[in-house]
Amino acid sequence: MPTVRFPALMKYYVDNQSEFIVEGTTIAVLLDNIVLRYPTLKTHLFDAKGDLRRHFNIFVNGVHSRELNGMKTILKEDDKVILMASAAGG
Repeated sequence: MPTVRFPALMKYYVDNQSEFIVEGTTIAVLLDNIVLRYPTLKTHLFDAKGDLRRHFNIFVNGVHSRELNGMKTILKEDDKVILMASAAGG
């Protein structure tokens, strides 16, 4: 199963884990399974339409998901998925 790395600021919602294994054949299925395990994450990850919030970036083995096949990106057992919240400031 793919390994997911979570942002430090959101570890609170995933039992203070920075990394854990989640079943998922695609990014979309992986995120659905994360939300099933940690339901309080749903509003943090998805907007009212069910789309991933704009400030989250997903990387698979170091490659941004938009350079792959987005939420339909197929995942392999040994993939490393990083969910990263964008930082803003000025």
